[in-house]
Amino acid sequence: MSYSCPLCHAPLERRDNSYICPQRHQFDLAKEGYVNLLPVQFKRSRDPGDSAEMMQARRAFLDAGHYQPLRDAISAYLQTFAPIDLLDIGCGEGYYTHAFAAIAAHSWGLDVSKSAIRAAAKRYPQVNFCVASSQRLPFDDASLDAVVRIYAPCNAQELARVVRPGGWVITATPGPRHLLELKGLIYDDVRLHEQNTEEMTGFTLCHQQQLAYPMQLNGSEAEALLQMTPFAWRAKPAVREALRQQELFGCQTDFAIHCWQRDA
Repeated sequence: MSYSCPLCHAPLERRDNSYICPQRHQFDLAKEGYVNLLPVQFKRSRDPGDSAEMMQARRAFLDAGHYQPLRDAISAYLQTFAPIDLLDIGCGEGYYTHAFAAIAAHSWGLDVSKSAIRAAAKRYPQVNFCVASSQRLPFDDASLDAVVRIYAPCNAQELARVVRPGGWVITATPGPRHLLELKGLIYDDVRLHEQNTEEMTGFTLCHQQQLAYPMQLNGSEAEALLQMTPFAWRAKPAVREALRQQELFGCQTDFAIHCWQRDA
């Protein structure tokens, strides 16, 4: 299996260091080994996705192991599905994708952020990484056994198109109390995250799990956690400094995991 052309949707064929479709649209491999399948006309900004600063903060935080229980829980589901072809949507710098690649026969990581994909490809050369939009997946119809989507947006119609009958989509979204203590430092009125199970036309919800546990973070880890979340845009400099000075910051996680099977 290979990519499909983001411009005409025909299959892309690997030729040396390029992918080329029958219409002669060509996409070159970067020196790090990834391919950019996000044509300029599909970009919503000059450099879409997470910034390099957010990516570096996320890598530091994830490498410390604080979200490993989430990675392990999703990996356990994938072990039971035994997927051959797997896609991680919104893969970032590849922390989760790398673990999933040990389960699937073939794995792909996709993100709209070029800086994140560049870092992922350099660190995990055994995985196929591409810069692409989750709203225009560069894969053929019914070509994937499993798709993992951790926080990343993607419409159900696209997922139904690329997942084979009997295949799986695993989603992870914030639960009601996710990062509640961090939110308390930023917002005067702290509200629980609304829990709404999305509708996935063409899929049946087969499993769901709530995964919640406490974290104890040192100052640099707490600052990295803030920096890798959308809360960073709202946080005042005093909040960043307060987190940086923390000897120990207690914060809870709360994840909602859903496993959807593609209807036959």
